[in-house]
Amino acid sequence: QVQLVESGGGLVQTGGSLRLSCAASGIILNKNYMDWYRQTPGKEREPVAGITGGGNIHYADSVKGRFTISRDTSKNTVYLQMNDLKPEDTAVYYCRAEGLTTSWDHSRTWGQGTQVTVSS
Repeated sequence: QVQLVESGGGLVQTGGSLRLSCAASGIILNKNYMDWYRQTPGKEREPVAGITGGGNIHYADSVKGRFTISRDTSKNTVYLQMNDLKPEDTAVYYCRAEGLTTSWDHSRTWGQGTQVTVSS
């Protein structure tokens, strides 16, 4: 069974930093495309950053230079380091995995989300 558990959200002031974690179980991390999305009320979920199984990284223009995605295959965990946070970064952040499971099935799974609130 694939499971993604996000943590690290919270309340921070403008200009502050947070690091989100996405602990994965049931998947082979370097055989998955892992990405972070965010969603605010009334809006569609939007991609923030992603890392392919081969290690290629992509960022939304709105977070380039401020956010960094990384992974630790020994811990089966993906991170999102968020620096210089702005009020418009306020959202629920979700981790998503798409790729091979430890049973060699294909899966697309979302985490439960973690709230990030940036105060002005």
